[in-house]
Amino acid sequence: MAVLWNRHRFSGGLLILDATNTVVLRGDAARSFDRFGDAGEIARFASVASVMRSTELGGRALSFEPSGGAVRQVMDMREAADRLFRSAASSGELRVADLSAVLRRCGACLDGADEAVGGQGRPFGNPARPMRLEAALAVSALGLLAGDVWRKIRICANCNWLFVDRSRNGSRLWCDMAVCGNRRKARRHYARKVAERELEDG
Repeated sequence: MAVLWNRHRFSGGLLILDATNTVVLRGDAARSFDRFGDAGEIARFASVASVMRSTELGGRALSFEPSGGAVRQVMDMREAADRLFRSAASSGELRVADLSAVLRRCGACLDGADEAVGGQGRPFGNPARPMRLEAALAVSALGLLAGDVWRKIRICANCNWLFVDRSRNGSRLWCDMAVCGNRRKARRHYARKVAERELEDG
């Protein structure tokens, strides 16, 4: 079944985190599943991300050719980034072994790219032509590491996704209040009602 790549799927705040969040309920072996299990969905993700992450990408569109090598690069980049940034969100530090793995993956994803990035107003390079998704994931990860933004990464208390907390006091609990926040509130409300009924039936 095709994935609905709606706004909620891009709650990470940055392209690389949106990619890590394509594994749903990560860490829950019984219920977890991979939205990139079908290579066609990676191409659809790239197409929608071009719009959802237009500001980060400087207006540059993303492309994806689902060859075996490209799929492997995207998956390896995603998993290395998840390990690094999930650990950083938990500990407030970057584990050197995980950082090394991300940098190696970034190098592999950028290998052979004959272009320039990081220019004024052109963080991902020339917006006149599409950029390979795997290269864009690498640039997004490197950009996240370049400053202190990685210190604002949080793990959603509901779905376990990674997101950048840009709130004023840094206290966001949910990747998406309209989805995860409301689901958690609904579960708490239900649990409270059940407990009240049990007390009444006592």
